[in-house]
Parts: sequence; structure tokens; C-alpha cells
Amino acid sequence: MDKLTAAKVLLDVAQTESFTATADRLEMSRPMVTRYVEAMENWLGARLLNRTTRKVSLTNMGKQVLPDMQRWVEQALHLEESLMPGEALSGFIRVSTSMSFGFSQLMPALHEFRQRHPGVIIDIDSQDRAVDLVTERVDLAIRTASNPDPSLIGRPLAPCESMLVASPTYLASRAPINTPDDLREHACLGYKNFGRHEWHFTKGHEKQSIEVNCPITGNEATVLLHGSLAGMGISMQPTYLVEEWVKKGKLEVVLPQWQLNTLTIYLLYASRKHLSRPVRALIDFLVGYFDGKF
Repeated sequence: MDKLTAAKVLLDVAQTESFTATADRLEMSRPMVTRYVEAMENWLGARLLNRTTRKVSLTNMGKQVLPDMQRWVEQALHLEESLMPGEALSGFIRVSTSMSFGFSQLMPALHEFRQRHPGVIIDIDSQDRAVDLVTERVDLAIRTASNPDPSLIGRPLAPCESMLVASPTYLASRAPINTPDDLREHACLGYKNFGRHEWHFTKGHEKQSIEVNCPITGNEATVLLHGSLAGMGISMQPTYLVEEWVKKGKLEVVLPQWQLNTLTIYLLYASRKHLSRPVRALIDFLVGYFDGKF
């Protein structure tokens, strides 16, 4: 039995704490996962995992040898990559992203990536929610945040600036908006995941925070965007999503002299170790593709 594969399987079980989850992630049967783990324990002459009906955990010996095993697997992967630098990439990558970023930014990037690497198959999961990368078998997640999940590796892709927008029809039928305080008298479209609907503004050294009225809320920017296009109110949108609608005159920028908080778009993954060649290649490509784009 291949010792390198056995080591990879054991490291994955140590991360998922579940033989079943590892079997699903690695697309192999649960008995095969068990065989690989037992083979690794037999080769090392020690029990590495404690098994219970509810959870799998490392033994003291397992904790002791795990760092060396991780280094060994990582060195083997680097050696494999150095011996096959020109070999065409092939494999499967699962990416989680928001719908708004997915269709407006990620799909054009992936089109270019696959022109370079047509053998790579990519599955996209479009949801505006936090995902468990391990249990949901997600290789990469793209999320906009002020601070990424500290349990994940967070690699910045680009800044995410925002603007307030509304349709010309809506603005023509309502009181003018000259200051952030004027927003209190308007219908706003808010993100339900943010709790209180408080919008923060900056102009030079001046700062204001306004709690706005949101008769309609949603969990995805694209839905709120189309609410604004339909004349339903003012929404806060990522600039990358609404610039084309502003240029077409379908939307107008509200309070353009005031700046909203700038967040960061992060590329998130569970660990730097044991990344497949296709995943490594996609990470490097996306970082380069979005460098200076926004």
C-alpha cells in the first residue's frame, strides 16, 4: 500500500476528525480510509488515532509524529511538482463565492484560467454564507470581510469599495438627499446578515453613522441591486457590481461626496499544506489576476 497516500489520508482524518468526512472529501470508501490509517499505524508501530463512536482524535503519539508527517508529505508534493513542471494540470476544484462576485468577477477570471488549464474542472458554490471548508469539501472560498476567519488562511485579493445607489425614478419622487441624516426619511434595502442597519460615512475628518429604515432586506447583493433598479429604494453595493449600471444611467450614486467603509476581498483556504497542484495554480492565478484590478 502506498505510504504517501496513507499519510495523506491520516492527515486528513486528523483534520476532519471523522473517517466518513475524509472518505467523502477524498472520494474513497470508508473501509479504504480505515485500511490506509491502519497501514500507517502498522508501519510506524504505534496507535495514532483514538476512535470513538462520535469522534476521532490524535493519540499522544499521533500528536508527536504529525508535524514530521506533514513535512514529509509537503516535501513529496514539492518534489513531484518540480519533476513535472511542464505537465498539463488536471483535477477538480470546488470554489465557494457570493453570487455577485461570482458572475461579475470570478467567471471572467475562471474563463482565462481554463484557457490555460483546460484539464481542470471547477465546481462553483454561490452562497452568501460562511461555509465549513472541511465538511463541505470546499477547496477555496472567496469572501468580503473586514477580518477573515482566523482559523483559515486568508489571502487578500482586492479592496472592496462600496457606494449607495438608487434609480433615477426613485430619487425624482422623493425628498433630496444632501447629507447622511436625510437617509432617515428614505426607504433603504439592507443586508439581513448585518443585524442593525447602520451605515457609516466618512468625509475628510468628519464621520457619521446613520441607522436607516429597511422595509426590505436580503442576504445577497444582487437581489438588493435589482430592488434598487426597480425603484424600491437605496442600497449599498460593491462598486465592482454597480459601476456599469451607473454608467448606463440606470442607477445614480447617492451622497458621492461621502465615503463608505472599504472592506477586503479574501481568498480563503483551510491549510497551506497538501494543496493540490490545480488548487495552488488557481490561487496564484487569482492573486495575479485581481492585483490592481479594483
